[in-house]
Amino acid sequence: MSDLDSEVLPLPPRYRFRDLLLGEQPPHGDDRVQVEFYVNENTFKERLKLFFIKNQRSSLRIRLFNFSLKLLTCLLYIVRVLLDDPALGIGWAPILWVERKMPLWVIQVVVAIISFLETMLLIYLSYKGNICEQIFRVSFVLEMINTLPFIVTIFWPPLRNLFIPVFLNCWLAKHALENMINDFHRAILRTQSAMSNQVLILFCTLLCLLFTGTCGIQHLERAGENLSLLTSFYFCIVTFSTVGYGDVTPKIWPSQLLVVIMICVALVVLPLQFEELVYLWMERQKSGGNYSRHRAQTERHVVLCVSSLKIDLLMDFLNEFYAHPRLQDYYVVILCPTEMDVQVRRVLQIPLWSQRVIYLQGSALKDQDLMRAKMDNGEACFILSSRNEVDRTAADHQTILRAWAVKDFAPNCPLYVQILKPENKFHVKFADHVVCEEECKFAMLALNCICPATSTLITLLVHTSRGQEGQDSPEQWQRMYGRCSGNEVYHIRMGDSKFFREYEGKSFTYAAFHAHKKYGVCLIGLKREQHKSVLLNPGPRHTLAASDTCFYINITKEENSAFIFTEEERHERRGGAGRGLYEGPSRLPLHSILASMGTVAMDLQNAECRPAQGGGAGGGATLALPAENGSGSRRPSIAPVLELADGSALLPCDLLSDQSEDEVAPSDDEGLSVVEYVKGYPPNSPYIGSSPTLCHLLPVKAPFCCLRLDKGCKHNSFEDAKAYGFKNKLIIVSAETAGNGLYNFIVPLRAYYRPRRELNPIVLLLDNSLDSLLQCGIIYADNLVVVDKESTMSAEEDYMADAKTIVNVQTMFRLFPSLSITTELTHPSNMRFMQFRAKDSYSLALSKLEKRERENGSNLAFMFRLPFAAGRVFSISMLDTLLYQSFVKDYMITITRLLLGLDTTPGSGYLCAMKIGEADLWIRTYGRLFQKLCSSSAEIPIGIYRTESHVFSSESQISVNMEDCEDVREAQGPWGARAGPGGGGSTHGRHAGGGDPAEHPLLRRKSLSWARKLSRKGSQQAAKAPAAAEYISQQRLSLCRRSERQELSELVKNRMKHLGLPTTGYGEMNDHQNTLSYVLINPPPDTRLKPNDIVYLIRPDPLAHVAGSSPSHRLSCNPETRDETQL
Repeated sequence: MSDLDSEVLPLPPRYRFRDLLLGEQPPHGDDRVQVEFYVNENTFKERLKLFFIKNQRSSLRIRLFNFSLKLLTCLLYIVRVLLDDPALGIGWAPILWVERKMPLWVIQVVVAIISFLETMLLIYLSYKGNICEQIFRVSFVLEMINTLPFIVTIFWPPLRNLFIPVFLNCWLAKHALENMINDFHRAILRTQSAMSNQVLILFCTLLCLLFTGTCGIQHLERAGENLSLLTSFYFCIVTFSTVGYGDVTPKIWPSQLLVVIMICVALVVLPLQFEELVYLWMERQKSGGNYSRHRAQTERHVVLCVSSLKIDLLMDFLNEFYAHPRLQDYYVVILCPTEMDVQVRRVLQIPLWSQRVIYLQGSALKDQDLMRAKMDNGEACFILSSRNEVDRTAADHQTILRAWAVKDFAPNCPLYVQILKPENKFHVKFADHVVCEEECKFAMLALNCICPATSTLITLLVHTSRGQEGQDSPEQWQRMYGRCSGNEVYHIRMGDSKFFREYEGKSFTYAAFHAHKKYGVCLIGLKREQHKSVLLNPGPRHTLAASDTCFYINITKEENSAFIFTEEERHERRGGAGRGLYEGPSRLPLHSILASMGTVAMDLQNAECRPAQGGGAGGGATLALPAENGSGSRRPSIAPVLELADGSALLPCDLLSDQSEDEVAPSDDEGLSVVEYVKGYPPNSPYIGSSPTLCHLLPVKAPFCCLRLDKGCKHNSFEDAKAYGFKNKLIIVSAETAGNGLYNFIVPLRAYYRPRRELNPIVLLLDNSLDSLLQCGIIYADNLVVVDKESTMSAEEDYMADAKTIVNVQTMFRLFPSLSITTELTHPSNMRFMQFRAKDSYSLALSKLEKRERENGSNLAFMFRLPFAAGRVFSISMLDTLLYQSFVKDYMITITRLLLGLDTTPGSGYLCAMKIGEADLWIRTYGRLFQKLCSSSAEIPIGIYRTESHVFSSESQISVNMEDCEDVREAQGPWGARAGPGGGGSTHGRHAGGGDPAEHPLLRRKSLSWARKLSRKGSQQAAKAPAAAEYISQQRLSLCRRSERQELSELVKNRMKHLGLPTTGYGEMNDHQNTLSYVLINPPPDTRLKPNDIVYLIRPDPLAHVAGSSPSHRLSCNPETRDETQL
């Protein structure tokens, strides 16, 4: 212990006052050398330089003091002029001598001494070895002229009244002001706008010129007309403004010479200042300036970050963002690294947008630019990817860096990010809302194969519209289609809702049916208060609570709606005030019409409900039964929708029957073995962040060699699709590369809730030549999906990015007209080239309609294009509005992903479709179908995909007297086209979107019979020569078209024979020229159903209540009611 204690160094001595004066003394015997740093700053000169020049705050105070002194000298000169008596002599005496009072002289001398000493001190501190440079500076010369004479008058009193041009100190004041502004910017560590600095400099220069001219002319004219300061100022203003009235003029040559000098100086100095100002203004127009901190604190704004701003993207964002009433007071700050192009500049100069949109040129990776945009005060930040980039991965990398930079700079600002490729999504998982383009694109392409026109349905749902599109059109389908397109998804708390408040404690399906019948709204889902997940159609077991958030589809939200009742209904409301809305066994209490405020109104069916004539169970109301269908025919009935779920009807019979059929071994009629599936999660995820989905999987992983369809291997010898003998129709995906996005195409088609008997084989085609198309079995396919635009993204013209896709699809459409081809384009305007027909008057009429809707300010002007309405083409850029809507409706991305099958939530339903056949038309109306589905299988219909027969003209409009045609009841529109109901359809049972509606033979038979009758009557009635001539012209065109089709058919058959493929499957071709299809979202309850209608359904999760029900219950379906429930 003693050795250890001896090694401890002693404590240093206590500091004494001598140590503070002399510094710390090293310990005795210490060999260390003390080194002092920054020795130069310890000198007296360096300390003065630090105080007067280097230190920003102290230097700012010194310059402010110097500026005040110069202003004081100018003010003292004006006081001396006002107190001066010009009649002191004649000749040059009034110019050389002035009257200066003693107090004024004393003040001027003191100010001059202070200014002189300050100037000499600054010269000493800033001296760097060149004394001449310091002496001959203009500011030093002016200081000496204005200060040394006053100092000399101290020692020589006769010179006290000598004239000294003190007014020249205004230029020194201007110089001090410029230095003061620079020090001010350094002191507060921020930069003022260069534009405002230049404006200030220009104003000071002009003011100094006026002050110098005014004081100089007034003093020189003391020997002339003795002008006052005000008269001299008036003369300078008139002269510098080039007006020149001539009422005041200088009389002596010195003042005239001064005027000439001042004009020359003004002609040199002012243009230079103006040129600098104009240059800064032009640069500011390019960069956009700043968004002031005061505006950011008093106004609300959002920031849009893009790599390149195109006019289409800008208008889509502005139209969708400002479509919401509560966003009218928001400002949009655009942060873009590129210069504004001409089209964007022209749009932003429109008064509607110039007061709301601020364009800033800058990068989101620079904190300085984020400060200019006041990102930390923003309500939200939208970061969009450039989908026109050749390398989409590089575009995503740029988006990721922007998102990281914004999150680092403003961590509390909500982020709305758009990502192109799904494998990059996990990098921006921290963002509040993320939309992946390829995920949504492939999911919509997949659902288009089993639920026709899902892309159109989703696009119309996520666009803001008031349902006014097409209302002036003479075509009935356009008016109805445009009207239903105004439906959107809204939300409301159930306890605050007039729509759903009365159904508290009732089942979800009960509330959905009665809300639709009564108000015309479609309840599609809800969210519990204590849960964050959204549930679509949770099923009849789910009872509603007042705290639930209800999601519904309607033409407008409930807050913008007014409830209008008839006199009888008002009387019933007053008489039945003490009863509940649904008390009573079988009667709906109110029949109201929902009309929104403003120009939007929705007329609903005011059908009166009568007491049920059957033994309806429960206290729920039932629809009135249809009339007798003739003698001896049975009367179909619809079961009531129960208020609370009954144990005997927990699950839909049809779905369970599909499941049970899967368990039973198939018959041997097919002669081929059926692939067995197991339910499970995909073992290998293609990218990080993919949502796990329960799917139908193979029990054993297939060998890689078996994945080639056109080549045999040791496991099988099949070399074409025919040899495989697929039971269901094929789905062919034509793509350039097998990217990770295809995972989102396969998963919705193999989800666990899809019946196994309806699973379609998926063929991936990486070469879209004719031979490859035939080998992959295109003649056995119902759907062809084309995704091959990656190689054309590098087109010089942006709108040419879709050129390859459009031409390839057009080629396939001509070769296989009966095939349903679905594709996705980059630009919505290119949809008009899909399935292009030259000299088509109906397409020309639709083009005019689109232009008219665009002029009316519609966000959905492209909706009337037939390929889009039929769901055969869409643009993923249309889903940009999904990200914009999330700012107001934060649930829209979640609901869209649930509908597309990208996410699966336990207890949430899924989107599917069912077809209305001839045997199902007894249901008659959409409202009765709604009740039938809710009561039997707890499914919620949300819309109809309708296909109608249509006669299109090619060369000229067809003008035929419709009274001569017995089968056609619709009047001809002024566009030369006919709109009528579907002529028939197949008698299949329910089928989830298999086959195209245009293939049904009944439609062809009716159209052919119509043509025969038309030809017979045209030949019999010779008086109708013009109609017959037009008919003959049309027949000739059809013959030419048929010969072209036969030529293409022969080409395809010859290639099939060359490849050794059977040609039996390639039969008579039937294209879609005589039909048109469109989507009706949430149609009114009295909408009549037609053959071949496909109804969109949200079916409850089949696994939601399986654990709570016994197998005997699940398989118990009454065979007597099976015919009534099968649709």
